[in-house]
Amino acid sequence: MPQKEKEDLIIDGERLDGRSPDGIREIEMEMDTLKRADGSAYVELGNTRVMAAVFGPQELHPEHMREPDRAVLNARYNMAPFSVDDRMNPAPGRRDKEISLVTEKALEPAVFLEEFPKAEIKVLVEVLEADASTRVTGITAAGLALVDAGIPMRGIVQASAVGKLEDTMVLDVAGEEDAYGKADIPVAMIDADPDKITLLQMDGDIPPSDLEEGLELAQKGCEKLHEIQKEVAKDSMEAIRQ
Repeated sequence: MPQKEKEDLIIDGERLDGRSPDGIREIEMEMDTLKRADGSAYVELGNTRVMAAVFGPQELHPEHMREPDRAVLNARYNMAPFSVDDRMNPAPGRRDKEISLVTEKALEPAVFLEEFPKAEIKVLVEVLEADASTRVTGITAAGLALVDAGIPMRGIVQASAVGKLEDTMVLDVAGEEDAYGKADIPVAMIDADPDKITLLQMDGDIPPSDLEEGLELAQKGCEKLHEIQKEVAKDSMEAIRQ
């Protein structure tokens, strides 16, 4: 992550948007937002807005891509051309492909893929508006969309991003923090369990003590996200029963 020159990202323990180092932006979540998908969810983290859709389990074509003993989870991450200030090329780039693979690997450990041999579970993640932390917001939305699709899982996946601003580790990197911070560490977990980390990346150079602190912050963020995921899922199930 290229680091730019900027001072005063934290003043008297307060970040540019008024949050404390361990503060997370306002969170909004919804399930069953797309009627034509088998499962769907919308997650809003501050000004980052993401929609996720799940299709399947369904027959996988072509046949040579099938796995005889499990389903194949295919994820596609995409940023809408209007999601950033400078209009993007709608064709998927290297970053989109990399995050698509990261999303797959973050979700796979939670899904009982062995229950659906030769099938495909397709996960589509669309970033509608980007203000940093898009990959973790996409993973969180995808985890909730899998619940909505009724896919058997070991737990719900959620993800949070940690960064370093000046000499301080912070939770939920946003806006200018993403451009001027010293590190970016996306972390995904199953049910906010630090023993069930499904994604850990690091862009930047920090000492081991900072990484340890960052993981603690990430768990705190995942706990908050997981709490809301469970509430939204419960409300959705109760609405279906009524």
